[in-house]
Amino acid sequence: MAANVLNRRLSLPKQCFGTSHVPLSPAVRAGDMVYVSGQVPVGSDGTVVVGGIAEQTEQVLSNVKAALALAGCSMDDVVKTTVWLEDARDFSAFNAVYARHFPKDPPARTTVESRLMIDIKIEVEAVAYRPI
Repeated sequence: MAANVLNRRLSLPKQCFGTSHVPLSPAVRAGDMVYVSGQVPVGSDGTVVVGGIAEQTEQVLSNVKAALALAGCSMDDVVKTTVWLEDARDFSAFNAVYARHFPKDPPARTTVESRLMIDIKIEVEAVAYRPI
């Protein structure tokens, strides 16, 4: 019986959630894991949020939350994030906003300074664990 359960779990199909104007899915579920594509600081109208790192971080994390919700997850389910900052000097201000979104048991995180694909200050991707 255990082998049947294992085989059933291994054969679960990949599920893609949401749409984008570029060739990616905002969220993809593979078994118990949900992968959120890198989120950038754009509002629902598709324009980059005006402001500095704090405003852009708020928008990015709001976008992460929305992508997670498409797959039935919340910020509490996030186990790992990867963060790209355009300028390492923004780390402290970014970190203050990030901490408010993950106040208890924050996920593992990697943060790097990087040139980004568009004129923005931050991009964040997330991995969540939520058993089916």
